[in-house]
Amino acid sequence: MRAVRFSALTAVATAAALAAVTGCTEKGSSGSGDRVIKVTATDDKCEVSKKEFPAGHVELAIENKGSKVTEVYVLFPDDRIVTERENIGPGTKQKVTAEVKAGDYTIACKPGMKGDGIRQAVKATGGTVAKRDPRLDKSVASYRSYVQEQADETLPLAEAFAKAVKDGDIEAAKKAYAPSRIGWERTEPVAESFGDIDPKVDVRADGLEDGQKFTGWHRLEKALWQDKKIGAEEKTLADQLITDLKDWQKRVGKAEITPTSMANGAKELLDEVATGKVTGEEERYSHTDLVDFKANVEGAEKSYELLKPVAKENDAALVTELDKQFAALNTLLDKYRADKTSYEFTSYDKVSEAEQKELSDAVNALAEPLSKLAAAVVAK
Repeated sequence: MRAVRFSALTAVATAAALAAVTGCTEKGSSGSGDRVIKVTATDDKCEVSKKEFPAGHVELAIENKGSKVTEVYVLFPDDRIVTERENIGPGTKQKVTAEVKAGDYTIACKPGMKGDGIRQAVKATGGTVAKRDPRLDKSVASYRSYVQEQADETLPLAEAFAKAVKDGDIEAAKKAYAPSRIGWERTEPVAESFGDIDPKVDVRADGLEDGQKFTGWHRLEKALWQDKKIGAEEKTLADQLITDLKDWQKRVGKAEITPTSMANGAKELLDEVATGKVTGEEERYSHTDLVDFKANVEGAEKSYELLKPVAKENDAALVTELDKQFAALNTLLDKYRADKTSYEFTSYDKVSEAEQKELSDAVNALAEPLSKLAAAVVAK
């Protein structure tokens, strides 16, 4: 899910939830200017301060001088995502840390968060990548296993959903819909890193690019809750959803995962909550936003817990704050479900504006310290 309509509540949520990821410090080098790339985005330009930089940990210092909300990506040559920062408001600045190997890349700015963006070719040169703490290698391996497990567990749930759609059983399909999305929502940044899968399975109606067909979960959600009918097209789309999810399942084990991508991904999941779930825009027909909300938080917390031992040594105060804010947000979410193991949450259209504001504040309180996790992981 990428599209964001900036409602009043979205503006409140994004004010804090889209705080910058602070830069890393790679001993002896990354604090110096050779590892900081200034990215100046406008409505028609994407300027970078350097087109060559040493491989290793680099910091993007992004400033949006345009009038549109933008997003900035570092891309592999095949358009897979190295790192990204979405929803950068006009007149705001953000920082993001990335770990890059020597090679060719593209930095892309997407004013209006549409299209292929305005692109600049850049190169990471030989450089010296700092030796990684072996505990972080274990964290990456554990997280890689986690995302594969989530994909593997998602498929049978999605197949049950698709079968109900193909059987024309609207009530059964409604019941199967939200559970089928949990594994995806927990690991969404990894799924999005491939570039081509997310627009097929998780696009919203307002996120369609020119000429793009509305497919995936949300197209079927609309048919079930708003249109209240299942036709031949929906049955075909159900089959296509499974085909696309099988593609995701096969490819997820090959995703590029680093400690900083895990940390940045955790922050991206909180941004997803702030700009889609808290506002009620993600599941606008089914109102199952709190299921997605909880799954996003669980995915962010998984990354954090795997990185926590190293982060604690580098920034104990940050870890204390993150423990506190994760606990507070989880406790708040528990108010909206029958028990702590249930994924049956209150329909989001039954959540008052005051309660939505309380949820938004809790997300913001977690997002701010979580934005510092990448720096804490690589600090020396």
